[in-house]
Amino acid sequence: MKRSSRGWYPRPPNDPCRKPLIMPTYTALTILPDKADAEAIAEALEVLTPSPTGVGMFEIEDGSGLWEIGAYFDASPDHIALALLAAAHGARPFAISELPEVDWVAKVRRDLSPVVAGRFFVYGSHDADRVPAGCEPLLIEAAMAFGTGHHGTTLGCLRALDRLAEQGFVGRSVVDVGCGTAVLAMAAARIWPGVVLAGDIDEVAVEVAQANVLANGLAGRVDCVQAAGFDHPRLRAAAPFDLVFANILKGPLMALGPDVTSCLRPGGKVILSGLLKDQAEEVADVYSRLGNSLEHRADIGDWTTLVMQKSE
Repeated sequence: MKRSSRGWYPRPPNDPCRKPLIMPTYTALTILPDKADAEAIAEALEVLTPSPTGVGMFEIEDGSGLWEIGAYFDASPDHIALALLAAAHGARPFAISELPEVDWVAKVRRDLSPVVAGRFFVYGSHDADRVPAGCEPLLIEAAMAFGTGHHGTTLGCLRALDRLAEQGFVGRSVVDVGCGTAVLAMAAARIWPGVVLAGDIDEVAVEVAQANVLANGLAGRVDCVQAAGFDHPRLRAAAPFDLVFANILKGPLMALGPDVTSCLRPGGKVILSGLLKDQAEEVADVYSRLGNSLEHRADIGDWTTLVMQKSE
């Protein structure tokens, strides 16, 4: 299992379910404006003594251009080494905190109630007795990984999928790019025939996705692969797609625009999310220039989900 989240198509930074739950005793966080320095700090953190149990790095999506690096430790970290590391790379001094002893899994289970998104009912095993009749159930353990449906981005995508199905759209060839838990791929597999593809650049996310597919009785219906965008033989061979999910972040969404468009069939649709409301127009413009038209926009809290259609 990789310690670092570098290289992920990261989930929105304040998504409470953006990465596997870990229970460190100490955290060390810093911020700096340069991506190369951020990557260098992240690399250096992994060889500290005591070593961290995890290292994460992501761009803060507020337009500031800043990067946040976090390290998580079971033992008290070397304060002097962290101070020298920050100074060497022009970063803010590390904010080091000792965490209280909390049963995080139990807490998350208490705090995260089932999610209803149209016909979809997303729940943890502790709520199995609450699954209503007539829904499309999706079992996602909150302790496993990001993407339980509670965040506005995942919820927006599920609602968009439900809306398309209500309109009579049928996805016979579907892919979820940056799939996380594969909740969106599984939702599509619940309502449409065929095999839904799910790809993520991070090997841990793919392992989690595969476990979720098995737990939901969808083996053979959702095929999970490790891939950066569409860079996998399985994904390339399956194109063109009727529907593409891309619930990641503004930067990767814009970079993937040409590939998404080329992998859509004429008239195919893409559901885009992971966007703050003030970022949505810029992303929509990029996809529009590539030959896609905006069909629907939905805002949930600070987050936006876009449904766009490739020209016929």
